[in-house]
Amino acid sequence: MRLANLGCGNRFHPDWINIDIAPNDPRVIAHDLSAGVPLESASCDVVYHSHVLEHLRGGDAVSFMRECLRVLMPGGILRVATPDLERIARLYLGSLEKAVAGDSGDYDWIILEMYDQTVREESGGQMREYLRRNPLPAEAFVLARIGQEGREIVQVLRRHPDTPAAAAPPLEARLADALRHPIRAIRQKMLQPLLGSHDRRALRIGRFRLAGEVHQWMYDRYSLAKLMTEVGFENPLPQTATSSLIAGWSAFNLDTQSDGTVIKPDSMYMEAIRPLAGGEAV
Repeated sequence: MRLANLGCGNRFHPDWINIDIAPNDPRVIAHDLSAGVPLESASCDVVYHSHVLEHLRGGDAVSFMRECLRVLMPGGILRVATPDLERIARLYLGSLEKAVAGDSGDYDWIILEMYDQTVREESGGQMREYLRRNPLPAEAFVLARIGQEGREIVQVLRRHPDTPAAAAPPLEARLADALRHPIRAIRQKMLQPLLGSHDRRALRIGRFRLAGEVHQWMYDRYSLAKLMTEVGFENPLPQTATSSLIAGWSAFNLDTQSDGTVIKPDSMYMEAIRPLAGGEAV
């Protein structure tokens, strides 16, 4: 089987074709998925992406899902993991009721989970400042929501508690960025004297918000299934971290640790099929 893991980050498997915009391993192909999926049409049995879709604006999300359809063979499986808007909304309503009754323990976090990664203007946003706190308010609830990756972030923040919230990147990182994008660096240097403080701030925020960290949209089981069918997939079916139409799914440990622990507990999982004939939306 030919298996594609798009936007894999640090979670990949050697049996898969792993693609990411900023790979940290030579086994991962470097590619910006906003330019399309660098695979031939009808060349894959499975396409999987986790926590990628919510970072794409509406039209880009449609184009990306059409690319997933294109590279799948007829009968191939698409598996998507994305934050579960329905679950967040239900948790928010429960936390709201408890807060009104005098128990506000979970409320601050669930509000951040709903909004912070959508509205933030600098990396990490208010979530980072919340997770920096020691002791962590509503710790059991928060850790249950953020999973292993979130726990690792908490550990790093606790080891370096004095790091400023919006620390400037190291000189080496700024130099590396200038070398990768020399024209942009020159243009920025020329623009700075011409811009007022408001315009410089607007430029900084705009560049950050287009860099891929923020959430551009959120999905529930209805809207994700609707998107899948609109681009040409059929039979969208909710799954869990361990259930799948993909043969041997759990053994790949892409949504779980080797002990079965779910990596991103805030996720919704859904799979759909490329029709055996046609199916590609116009």
